[in-house]
Parts: sequence; structure tokens; C-alpha cells
Amino acid sequence: MGKNFDQIVQDIKEHLKKSRKEYYSDFYIGITEDVHRRLFVEHNVSRENSWYITRTAINEDTARKVEKYFLDLGMKGGAGGGTNPTIVYCYEISNNSKQ
Repeated sequence: MGKNFDQIVQDIKEHLKKSRKEYYSDFYIGITEDVHRRLFVEHNVSRENSWYITRTAINEDTARKVEKYFLDLGMKGGAGGGTNPTIVYCYEISNNSKQ
């Protein structure tokens, strides 16, 4: 079951508090329909040793609104997301990750 805008924003903000970073620009926000490919292969985020969060939105429009909200706050990322992107992902940018 997907989450609405407010639920996803709240989940991500709560998770941000657990990070070692303090600025929105230290994080990357994106949307996708295939989170494993996008996060772990294309962005090279480590499954075990990285800070990241994923949430499934109720629909593509909600996912895009969440992404835009955090981009406007200063997170890295960009428009796009594939054909039916309903999964929002956010990760802490590291020396090993690829933006």
C-alpha cells in the first residue's frame, strides 16, 4: 500500500535526523519504478554501509511532488524517474555513490 505526500515527507525527515550529514545538499532524492537497479546499481549505494530510505507513493503524481519538495529544499537530483515511478528514494551522498 502506497503512502501519501505527508507520510513520505515525514518519514524522510525523521530518517534524516539519523544521518551524519546536516544539509539537504548532502542528500540525493529520486523516483523510480525499479529501486534496486536505480539505488544499488546506478547510484552505487551500498546496501549494508549506507544511509538511505525508500517509500512507495500512492501514485506517480505523489512521488513527483515529494521529489520536487526535497529538490526545492536543496537536495541533489533531477526530473525524470522512468515510466511509472512510484518509489521515492533518498540517500546520503558519499565518496562511493554516483549522482
